[in-house]
Amino acid sequence: MPGTLSQHTVGVIGSGSSEHEPSARAVGELLADLGVNLLTGGGRGVMIAVSRAFTQRPRTRGICIGIIPCESETERARPKAGYPNEFVELAIHTHLPYSGTEGTHDLSRNHINVLSCAAIVALPGEAGTASEVELAIRYRKPVIAYSPDSALVKHFPPSVRRATNINDVKDFLKMQLAPSP
Repeated sequence: MPGTLSQHTVGVIGSGSSEHEPSARAVGELLADLGVNLLTGGGRGVMIAVSRAFTQRPRTRGICIGIIPCESETERARPKAGYPNEFVELAIHTHLPYSGTEGTHDLSRNHINVLSCAAIVALPGEAGTASEVELAIRYRKPVIAYSPDSALVKHFPPSVRRATNINDVKDFLKMQLAPSP
């Protein structure tokens, strides 16, 4: 059952090909329980796994948002093939085609993904995920890298906080989403 829009949005970034299912499921369920909006890039891999867990969890607040890339620089009105995944409740289509190694380029939706969130949870991923982590640092957005296998997130900058269990992610998010005194 879809929730209603929440005041807070948390981004989850990670591999576009590997689901990292146990970790993505734990994060999706946590975000549903916290009553926040989930924002992803709206595609496959971690994006679909976390979205599936989030939308299948009972919740009263929070929606699943996907920021959708376009097909190419010449096909800006058409979404990239495979986007959005079936669990996205609000698809925001963009004219931005770049991702992966070009993830920090001005024509990448990664800027929107990062800037739209109160906090970012980074699951294992490759060049695209690393570019989003880099943007989170650049834009001073709170980011935590989560994986029970710390080797899978070792390529992220050392300034990024690490978590190997979901309770550490929960504590991080509660701290970031707490009202200012």
